[in-house]
Amino acid sequence: MSIKEKLLETANLYPKELIQGEVKNINRIEFNIQLALNGSENKNLSDLEICDLGGGIGLFTPGCASLGFKRVVLIDDFGDPGNYPYGNKELAVHEKLGIEVFSRNVISSGISDIKGAFDVITSFDSMEHWHNSPKHLFKEVFMKLKSGGVFVLGVPNCVNLRKRITVPFGNGKWSKMEHWYEPDIFRGHVREPDVSDLLYIAKDMGLNNLRIIGRNWQGYYSGSHMIRVLTYFADHVLRAKPSLCSDIYLVGQKE
Repeated sequence: MSIKEKLLETANLYPKELIQGEVKNINRIEFNIQLALNGSENKNLSDLEICDLGGGIGLFTPGCASLGFKRVVLIDDFGDPGNYPYGNKELAVHEKLGIEVFSRNVISSGISDIKGAFDVITSFDSMEHWHNSPKHLFKEVFMKLKSGGVFVLGVPNCVNLRKRITVPFGNGKWSKMEHWYEPDIFRGHVREPDVSDLLYIAKDMGLNNLRIIGRNWQGYYSGSHMIRVLTYFADHVLRAKPSLCSDIYLVGQKE
């Protein structure tokens, strides 16, 4: 069974209200899993131990567990508004698949107390929401990686091509006013990085064999049919220049 087929099977384990959203995200999750697999020196799935930071209720960790990873750990505070209508019942999927779930603020609590070391540590679309510096956390990430282990960090790009075009015309806010002003606690984007920021982080962590990869998922998820069609054709061209892509990834190795 292919990764995509396994993800579809796993998505259907979710509460019925969430299935459609998880299925919509399968291509992105498949790509994230491939990044983890391609970066790891250990190609035997049944030996791979992976830890994901900030993955929430999403399909990434259930997908890894369904594929047969030896150990899958998820760390998140589960405080996003999307969790509220469902309580904790969406985590029944994770429990069923044997995922170790730690509910905590990963910045303030860290990961040093979690037993063992990992072949891969990942964080996708989470760092831009963190209100405090991840410098100390990323030092712990480095310590928790096995020799040859890989760190994969995926984030939105603050200077992608669309923003470079739209901002001079007065468009390009990170979030809507009501999303910041109305809630007691803001959960939106605090600071979006760019390619140079990712390289800064990698240097500070001491990672080697660095790769920066670009994709354009945001365009595929647009409510505009025209933008989705244009993204289909532009995505492969823009991948050659990650600094212009809407989504950028750092892949680095601990030697």
